[in-house]
Amino acid sequence: MERIVYFSCMQRNSILLYGANGYTGELIARYASQYGLQPILAGRKKTAIEALAKELGLPFRIVGLDDSAGLQAALEDISLVIQAAGPYHITAQPMIDACIATKTHYIDLNGDLDVFELLQGYDKQAKAKDIMILPGAGFDVVPTDCLALFLKQQLPDADHLTIAFAVIGSALSRGTSISTLHKLGTPGVTRKNGRITYEPMGKNGMSVTFPGHKHPVFVMSIPWGDISTAYFSTGIPNIATYTAVNKSAWYFLKAQSVFNWLLKTSFMRGIIMGIFKMQSAGPDQTVRDKAVSYVRGKVTNAKGATVEASMETPEAYSLTALSVLIISKKIINGDYKPGYQTPASAYGPDLIMEIPGVKREIIHK
Repeated sequence: MERIVYFSCMQRNSILLYGANGYTGELIARYASQYGLQPILAGRKKTAIEALAKELGLPFRIVGLDDSAGLQAALEDISLVIQAAGPYHITAQPMIDACIATKTHYIDLNGDLDVFELLQGYDKQAKAKDIMILPGAGFDVVPTDCLALFLKQQLPDADHLTIAFAVIGSALSRGTSISTLHKLGTPGVTRKNGRITYEPMGKNGMSVTFPGHKHPVFVMSIPWGDISTAYFSTGIPNIATYTAVNKSAWYFLKAQSVFNWLLKTSFMRGIIMGIFKMQSAGPDQTVRDKAVSYVRGKVTNAKGATVEASMETPEAYSLTALSVLIISKKIINGDYKPGYQTPASAYGPDLIMEIPGVKREIIHK
């Protein structure tokens, strides 16, 4: 098997961008020069990786995640891996194993609760190797994680956290849609008294007003990554997360238990996968420039005191590319905490404020 297609003698401060041919991976590759970074593009599809590398004037390497020896060889001179290839419940573990073996920092774009929990299990190994494992370095979960810690600092004895977000004017990429497909038929999740608790998907719904957006937005409860990451960052024992959804879709999902068995069949998933593969790779530049993301959070303590705050950010995929590169540059410059980290635990609640166009405010009632 051809493992390394392109090799350049580099100091061990190099970045390997794995999954560079994917929608978000390509965005990261295209924005990298704005941050003075020149990642090595990597993945298993030679034609796509090589074409993008030649266009951007970047080196590249071809290796599959199922080739553990080849993967470790590809990382021997690498300081940091940006894992942009999903779905992460399949791709995270082989890459993190290679990173542990080669003492390579790891960040990814994951938003899967189970993957966050999995990667926490590598904390001791990462500390022993003096490397950082930081999943969720994009829209999943940088804005929400930073807002959660910001709110915790305003009300240190908070014991309940609610986070809601909405992306207005954009759409899911093909890769995100396919990752979502793998979760069809699975339950929702909340955190109660410090424990992850399963519940029906979309069990709760409500209307939320996001400052900066003129109309109330309907949101439903979902198993967003903050059920794991916000608990790690803040220690708040009760956490619920919500996202914007069409209300009709919410009613449909509330009946999901009736047809869960169908959603889990290979036949139905094959049909849905075919539909997803026909959609565009993701929103184009014009859509991303016009779209806006909103986040609103609330913390409450045992006495009933509350603090609420909101955030307005660039479109989700644009934000992901920028936040990944900001975090990458910090790591390359030696600014990291060994072990498992979240964006806010590693860099504080103001990490999100380093992204151009982000606005944050406390909501006064």
